[in-house]
Amino acid sequence: MANDWATFGADLHLEPLRQGQGLREGLMDALREAVRGGRLPAGTRLPSSRALALDLGVARNTVADAYAELVAEGWLTARQGSGTRVARRSEPRPAPRAAPRHPAGGSVTAPPAGRPTYNLRPGTPDLASFPRAAWLKAARKALTAAPDEAFGYGDPRGRIELRTVLAEYLARARGVYARPERIVLCSGFVHGLLLMGQVLRARGVREVAVESYGLDVHWELLARAGLRMPALPFDERGTRTEELGAPGETGSAGAVLLTPAHQFPTGGALRPDRRAAAVDWARSAGGLLLEDDYDGEFRYDRQPVGALQGLDPERVVYLGTASKSLAPGLRIAWMVLPEQLVDEVVAAKGTVDWVSSAPDQLTFAEFLASGAYDRHVRAMRLRYRRRRDQLVAAVAARSPGTRISGIAAGLHAVLELPEGTEESVLRAAAFQGLAVLGINRFRHPTTPRTRDALVVGYGTPSDSAWSGALDALCRVLP
Repeated sequence: MANDWATFGADLHLEPLRQGQGLREGLMDALREAVRGGRLPAGTRLPSSRALALDLGVARNTVADAYAELVAEGWLTARQGSGTRVARRSEPRPAPRAAPRHPAGGSVTAPPAGRPTYNLRPGTPDLASFPRAAWLKAARKALTAAPDEAFGYGDPRGRIELRTVLAEYLARARGVYARPERIVLCSGFVHGLLLMGQVLRARGVREVAVESYGLDVHWELLARAGLRMPALPFDERGTRTEELGAPGETGSAGAVLLTPAHQFPTGGALRPDRRAAAVDWARSAGGLLLEDDYDGEFRYDRQPVGALQGLDPERVVYLGTASKSLAPGLRIAWMVLPEQLVDEVVAAKGTVDWVSSAPDQLTFAEFLASGAYDRHVRAMRLRYRRRRDQLVAAVAARSPGTRISGIAAGLHAVLELPEGTEESVLRAAAFQGLAVLGINRFRHPTTPRTRDALVVGYGTPSDSAWSGALDALCRVLP
């Protein structure tokens, strides 16, 4: 082939190969330069790999491999029916680099920068399925009926309309003992945990025991409140809450943060004997249990697991949120408090409701009262179950040795990996344009490393991207 790939489609000149450069690497560099220099504007459709290979006089696989790696780097996009196009990006382009052809094998360089093609990170629902029409209908009705004072500085506990219907819903759907006067609304779970950290520190608590796996943002919030966070031991049956009463690093904890209905990220429910052990500890030690019920509505192959709070409402602080059932952008969450804590939490929040939108609270109250919330949750439960089943089937077909756990509920699954392979699989995923997290990303700093796994969220991708995301995931599994 000529040293200066003089033709590209009709009239695009590509820069000549550097001395000693391979065909694929040279084509990738030439395309990057054409994009960077503006000769291939965003949205430009490129020739098919077959057509470009004929133009350049190279093997079709050479062009297909170059396209695939530029897609993974974020320079190009590839969608069925739309062909390969120049990606629309506003951030600076990454520096040219030669990506390994088979990134799953052996050590590789750091993954390329840029927005991933597919997002399988856990923790986000299907935002495209937000019930816009039903929410708008609820907003119109709620705002029409709203009293004038609803638009002023409100009760720090939140709107009474929402607290009233929440109390009814939580009792019916989650087995929570709730009264409106014991509910405090907050701007997301993190806000609620921040308030609880302040209250616990003011009460003289110095340690909050946490699970061996969880979210570092939660641990950081508690640390900012001046609290230490020893990790409870963990085994194949889940968090060993029976260790709470034993002498040692968790023996002096004044509170415990748990995800009992669906442990995050491992996916299991806290067993009945360990639920009882946690409550027994709280009663005997005068401690508190902070229950994070982040996705309790979504269960598939089991009966609903009721809230831990129902076992002892005076020892459990129940924290719930609409972030997984509706959308995190609503910033609507709630705490159901023991009676002894209500005044302290309200004082920590402030004299008025500075952070929560009254119109959004009124809309959610109407959304709940009308039954629209129940209908939405049922519809999403079916949708997520189908996604879960498709994930399980794809992995079973293409990587039959991979064990999947944590799939009876929630919006994510755990895919076990051979020991020592988590980092290499994550790098391979990055080169496939796939955003996914490893389980050790969620491991407490003092917890020994005992397993390697991927934590795969299946709620986020759009329907059009779902099959591509599954394909990319299966390609990187050992």
